[in-house]
Amino acid sequence: MMNANGRIIRRVTSGEPDRAASVLLKAHSVKQRPSYQAAAIMLLMVALSFILMSPEARAMDDKPISKPKWAIDDTKWMTLGVGFRGSGVWTENRGTGNFRNDFSIDNARVYMNGQVHEYIKFEINTECFFCNNTQPGDNPKMSFNILDAIGKFEYNRYLNLWGGRMLVPTERGELSGPFFQATHDAFKTPFFSQDFSTKFGSGGAGRYGRDDGGTFWGSVEPGIVKGTLGYAVGVYRGLQSSSTIGPNQGDDVLWAGRFTYNFLNPEKNPGYYTSSTYFGKAGDILALAFGASYQKNGAGSFANRSDFLGLVGDALFEKVLPRNLGVLTANGEYKQFYANYSPAAFADPGCFCIFDGKSWTVTGLYLIPVKVGIGKFQPYGRFTSIQPNNSSNREEIEGGVNYIIDGFNARISAYYQHGDLVTKGLNYAPGVTGQKADVFKPSFQLQL
Repeated sequence: MMNANGRIIRRVTSGEPDRAASVLLKAHSVKQRPSYQAAAIMLLMVALSFILMSPEARAMDDKPISKPKWAIDDTKWMTLGVGFRGSGVWTENRGTGNFRNDFSIDNARVYMNGQVHEYIKFEINTECFFCNNTQPGDNPKMSFNILDAIGKFEYNRYLNLWGGRMLVPTERGELSGPFFQATHDAFKTPFFSQDFSTKFGSGGAGRYGRDDGGTFWGSVEPGIVKGTLGYAVGVYRGLQSSSTIGPNQGDDVLWAGRFTYNFLNPEKNPGYYTSSTYFGKAGDILALAFGASYQKNGAGSFANRSDFLGLVGDALFEKVLPRNLGVLTANGEYKQFYANYSPAAFADPGCFCIFDGKSWTVTGLYLIPVKVGIGKFQPYGRFTSIQPNNSSNREEIEGGVNYIIDGFNARISAYYQHGDLVTKGLNYAPGVTGQKADVFKPSFQLQL
């Protein structure tokens, strides 16, 4: 989809709340699926390999794709789009020595953007919640609901206001993806409050990375140091509690903000959204950012409550190598969460036992300039370390390759993961144990 200036805005992001929902509901377990699904995935990959090398496919690669747009005049228009992501999963079972297989519909979304006045716009996006992430007998089995519902007053580059249900500005990963991430399975470090929750209302702190509130955003050029400073700050509902369950008995709100300095080329994204790579099309990028989220009585249980403060620093460096030698990309992130509730809170079923501790992750990617079939290969590596204050540490290494067909609109990935993130998941209670396991995933994403 495009806005009035032709900028692609078919973006819906989520700080892997998609993973959060299934993990919170199933303690990050991997479900058993019939083996014919694994065979079907392999057949699909083989078929794709023939398509990618065919002359017909190479010819199709050069054809422009039209975007559905309905315009009354230059100031009144609406666009529609769709996005789909899926993964095959083979996870090692250390008890049997075998691999379990699964197929996950990671995201299935419909996007709608529009403008009713030169300065007034809107955005509505939907998602298939719990889509193929539940067991037989679970309720809900599937729920296709509103993900974002935003009214926008966009006046100029310096000051704009969004209100409604939207992403809370904190980290690049939160504001980039899942669809605008450098890797398919990108969300590995602990979640902020709105990511950790799967429902609005009592006991919830937003849903799927979104919360109800308002965000001021814009960008300036300070002039002291060459570059552009972008900001996004706002206030949101945050964690809500009933009168007898949960820590937020004073109905305190959540405050959040993010500041990004681009030292080289500015990043061009809709609103305060981000991307985790630009495939070299934005030139050289060096962006350093700081984000924070705070809520009084935003963690713990009724009897063992604490304030919540989450801090994050992240960096993106992308270099277009001379003489058409490809594109190097590096992403790094460090988080420090302060949620000093007593370990006794874990015994309370109403506890909002969010992460307390520190974590970091780093990813390096190289986009090979040679076109193979209809796309280019992008090998990468990643390391993640999570260190809770009251639970066991967990780590994961990942190596894989992306096949970039049309940027974020068409991408196929295959990658290997080794570590104990998959077995320990989001349970930060004392005494959590889990063996290291091997995971292999082929994934894909499509957007229009």
